[in-house]
Amino acid sequence: MKMTMHIDEETLAEVVRITGVESNTRAVETALTEMVRRHRLKEIGKKGLGLSSAELKTVWKDPFEGEVLKVAEEPPSHGRKSARR
Repeated sequence: MKMTMHIDEETLAEVVRITGVESNTRAVETALTEMVRRHRLKEIGKKGLGLSSAELKTVWKDPFEGEVLKVAEEPPSHGRKSARR
């Protein structure tokens, strides 16, 4: 479907960068598809899987159990630069 839209250029450029798609049209399609996917996941979450919380705990094993994830954390700007000798 062809249509005219007013889209914030910075937001569109960010979507193109994040998704790595080759065109603005594909970026908009990808963003809309992602919104539909997220909505469907919310709906599934609301309905539940038919399992109690105890059953879910036995079914789901956390693959990162005991690990601390430090995604996108900046190193501390204070403290020592190197270890003591």
